[in-house]
Amino acid sequence: MADPAVPHLESCLVIANPTAGTVTRELIDDVVEGCARYTDVRLARTSGRGDATALAAEAAGGARGPGVRVVVAVGGDGTVLEVVEGLLNGGRAPDGVALLVVPAGTGNSDYRSHWGERPWREALEQALGGGVVPRRLDLARVRESGDLIVLGAGAGLTAEVLRSARGIELRGKDRLRAGLEHAAAQYTPYPGRITVDGMVVHKGDTVLANVGGGRHRAWQFLVLPDSVLDDGLLDVCVVGAETAATDVPELLRTGGHVGRTGTVYVKGRSVTFERTDGLPLCFEHDGELVTDCGSRLTVDVLPGALPVLCDPAGLPDYR
Repeated sequence: MADPAVPHLESCLVIANPTAGTVTRELIDDVVEGCARYTDVRLARTSGRGDATALAAEAAGGARGPGVRVVVAVGGDGTVLEVVEGLLNGGRAPDGVALLVVPAGTGNSDYRSHWGERPWREALEQALGGGVVPRRLDLARVRESGDLIVLGAGAGLTAEVLRSARGIELRGKDRLRAGLEHAAAQYTPYPGRITVDGMVVHKGDTVLANVGGGRHRAWQFLVLPDSVLDDGLLDVCVVGAETAATDVPELLRTGGHVGRTGTVYVKGRSVTFERTDGLPLCFEHDGELVTDCGSRLTVDVLPGALPVLCDPAGLPDYR
């Protein structure tokens, strides 16, 4: 067994979602084998919604000594969300646990925010044996519902894509790309207002409004190009109706929406989304469409809530 780089690495718990987009038995075996080079490993396969949360909560609850338990999430962004919910268990994750993501879903945006486009085997080797120590990254929470946000949230077009993608018979990133293009072709901007730390930064017809810490959504769309994962702030981007919805898919590929007339890009700690005509917002977070959310929601940052094995400092500077 090689010497681990994580200080006092106690063990790894691999939580694998067998139903995630690209999970295979061979992939799970490879992950377990890679972790076993550095520490003791326990594998747990999920069989239903909530299993990953319960397993991660158990790992976090037992992390009271000087050692660090690494919880490896093998799946997509939905699996990562469940694992993080368990690690936090309603509050702040203890110092004795750390998350490591292995991408095996559809979008895998959480992994990209941590490691860029680096192959996962290289990332795992660096995380456990190459000098990476846990960094406490920011999360967010929906004030009204208590829902945890790991990567980001959005209203308008970037939420509508989840409805549009349901009827598309492609898979993976191609399905999400086609879903966004389909949604954009028939999208009507909604009357909205965005308030950041008590100041109204946008009021009027709204194509999309996004908030979060991760730069990319659905892996390929650079929605928040200036985002820093651990600065204690939420990045907020609002695209007004001055930009045609049909232009948005291509603009999001390169971050070209930022700086255009009618686009607002700011940072803050608390963000309120409103639909000013009283109709329900179309709202999503972490790739999950939220139903019955009303016409107003507030998202608050949770600074430094989650220890993660990642390399955000090494990611490209898109601006």
